[in-house]
Amino acid sequence: QVQLVESGGGLVQPGGSLRLSCAASGFIFNIYDMGWYRQAPGKQRELVASITSGGSTNYADSVKGRFTVSRDNSKNTVSLQMNSLKPEDTAVYYCNAGPYRNYWGQGTQVTVSS
Repeated sequence: QVQLVESGGGLVQPGGSLRLSCAASGFIFNIYDMGWYRQAPGKQRELVASITSGGSTNYADSVKGRFTVSRDNSKNTVSLQMNSLKPEDTAVYYCNAGPYRNYWGQGTQVTVSS
């Protein structure tokens, strides 16, 4: 059974940091590209950051220089370090695996507010 389980969300003040983690199981993790997406209320889901099976990374312009995506193939985990958080980063964050099959986690809420 494929599972992607996100953790690490919460409430943080503007300028603060959070680290999201995604634990994967049920598929061959090290051959999959992994991504973090987010969806704010009333908006479409958007790609935040991705990391290929080979370790190449890509970021949305809105988070470049503030967010860092990484993976640990020995632990089947992918992480998203989020620094200098802004209120506009508030959203549900989802972990995604692809491209052979498309898998999604259940999401974790990130709220940036004073």
